[in-house]
Amino acid sequence: MTRLQVSVDYGAIARNVERLRAHAPTAQLMAVVKADAYGHGLVEAARAARDGGAAWLGVAQPDEALALRAAGDTGRILTWLYGPDVPARALVAAGVDVSASSLEVLARLIEDARAEGVRARVHVCVDTGLAREGVRPEGLGALLDAAREADDAVAVVGLWSHLAWADQPGHPTIDAQAAVFREALAVAEARGVALEVRHLANSAATLTRPDLHFDLVRPGIAVYGLPPVEDPAGASFSLEPAMRVTASLALVKDVPAGQGVSYGHDYTTPRATRLGLVTAGYADGVFRSAGNRADVAVGGRRHRIAGRVCMDQVVLDLGPDAPEQAGDMVVFIGPDGPSARDWAEAVGTIDYEIVCRFGGLKEKRQA
Repeated sequence: MTRLQVSVDYGAIARNVERLRAHAPTAQLMAVVKADAYGHGLVEAARAARDGGAAWLGVAQPDEALALRAAGDTGRILTWLYGPDVPARALVAAGVDVSASSLEVLARLIEDARAEGVRARVHVCVDTGLAREGVRPEGLGALLDAAREADDAVAVVGLWSHLAWADQPGHPTIDAQAAVFREALAVAEARGVALEVRHLANSAATLTRPDLHFDLVRPGIAVYGLPPVEDPAGASFSLEPAMRVTASLALVKDVPAGQGVSYGHDYTTPRATRLGLVTAGYADGVFRSAGNRADVAVGGRRHRIAGRVCMDQVVLDLGPDAPEQAGDMVVFIGPDGPSARDWAEAVGTIDYEIVCRFGGLKEKRQA
């Protein structure tokens, strides 16, 4: 039994996909399930996303795409993060769409597609200003020409890019990147490339920029109920957080005022109080920097982590005459406790890292 339990409401993921589709009614939806579905469980989250109407699944790593095929998914899947060592033959044999950001990767795709006797479906990624994956705009024509010359082995079915600052609606980089993307589409059109899908919108743009939906939107974090931008209506776009993280109190004891707590005595009790010991620490995904900064909940009452987070335990100051007892559930993330965003604000990161960290280290159970 793990010290920290992670449960996932896969029904919430399906409902989130349905709601995101309603935000982009003119486009297909690709649910991004990379990084073990942001810690929510690759195969299970993918199935839930399909139940919610996701026409596509998106993964970064090739092995994730192949794992989805091995689990029985037969729909469209795109994978995009690799170099010339991409296992292209296995991917094209499995009917996985592949991304090309360079001539070197394209050459590998062509070689392996010919060896397999299958025409690879290729999405060309264009670097419109993020400066990560993608061919620079000045190199796009040469990449498309090389693909056209090998049209027995590859078919360019998609053109795509990724936004750098969509989580700040109105930021000038959004329109600047969109302009570069549209120029790239014109380059493809001038070469007679018959694109099936054009895609640029991530979660934030799916929710806030309908003009950038094109043929396909690619929400990631929003699929798991965590909106990347504030909802003007204050309703979090009706999205439901899918992850719940809990532990339990192993020990409750009374201590006097002035008692130093945990390593280094970074916390000292200001009055006689009751302390609670939780058997989960940084080895379980609890940020070491959460000491004296992050809250958990017991029985609906919030408690600050008192003192340093240890490898496998934390201490809570429950307060004088606290009703909590050993065995009580401790909620790290959940509707009856802090949110992933609460944790992110406490430790100085983003909620993406919170769910990946907690979910990525523990066995997940369906809620």
